[in-house]
Amino acid sequence: MQNIVEHFQETVRAAVRDQRSLRIRGGGTKDWYGQRLEGDILATRDYAGIVDYEPTELVITARCGTPLAEIEAALTERGQMLAFEPPYFGADATIGGAIASGLSGPRRANSGALRDFVLGCKLLDGKGDVLAFGGQVMKNVAGYDVSRLQAGALGTLGLLLEVSVKALPRAPREATLVFDGVAEVDAIRRLNEWAGQPLPVSASCWHDGVLALRLSGANAAVDAAIRALGGDVMPDCARFWVDLREQRHAFFEGDMPLWRLSVPSTVGAIVLGSAQLIEWGGAQRWLRAPGDAQTAERIRATVRGC
Repeated sequence: MQNIVEHFQETVRAAVRDQRSLRIRGGGTKDWYGQRLEGDILATRDYAGIVDYEPTELVITARCGTPLAEIEAALTERGQMLAFEPPYFGADATIGGAIASGLSGPRRANSGALRDFVLGCKLLDGKGDVLAFGGQVMKNVAGYDVSRLQAGALGTLGLLLEVSVKALPRAPREATLVFDGVAEVDAIRRLNEWAGQPLPVSASCWHDGVLALRLSGANAAVDAAIRALGGDVMPDCARFWVDLREQRHAFFEGDMPLWRLSVPSTVGAIVLGSAQLIEWGGAQRWLRAPGDAQTAERIRATVRGC
């Protein structure tokens, strides 16, 4: 693996010398995300493998090219998980791409964002030097913030060589409740009310009058929540949340531009006459609307007025 790092260093230094841009690429599943891609490809897929995993400490360290599926399989075997539910967008997704994109899945509002779980990293900077920040335990705060800056940086701060992330125990029970005929404003009200109650909520989704609420926790806690909230229990609920995470939900189909809004969960209904989907207890809103300046101004005006 050291030979691969040396190759990375030589490539970066040569690019600096020749004034060439580099484009970091792992599995390529998120090439569509961010700005237009330019530069020579710096492939990281071969720099892979789990470096260290200590289940009792709830920390796993892996090289940037390690497949997400490999990491999640190792965690699942020990009853643990990546609580931020990173989207794959393809079977070749890597942990480096997940961190660089900074995207979190349906559990984000209840467990925290991806950046909250980054404990440490090794980074190859623009001079070809290897830098280390943070560590593998929560107590080690030296360089802690620098490590978290890599989340969502899209490789602009350097090539992420290794990353240590915190895992969480997997809940012994999950169930999803479905409520039909719920208006957008009522869904937002309910989600905010439930957020203030001691309920084992781990994800939520509203679209086209249907509100889905995922419960994760001990058997007794989930059963008590089902009795208190009512609704219908969704069969095969795991597939629903994976499809939502991977944007395979029917809402994401079609050619109409997709808008993603990050707003306070208490913001009321955003009525634009467009198809909408609500996640994260009301804090993330997806809209299907034209991608022009007029629509952007309408969205801003509507959100400001809520």
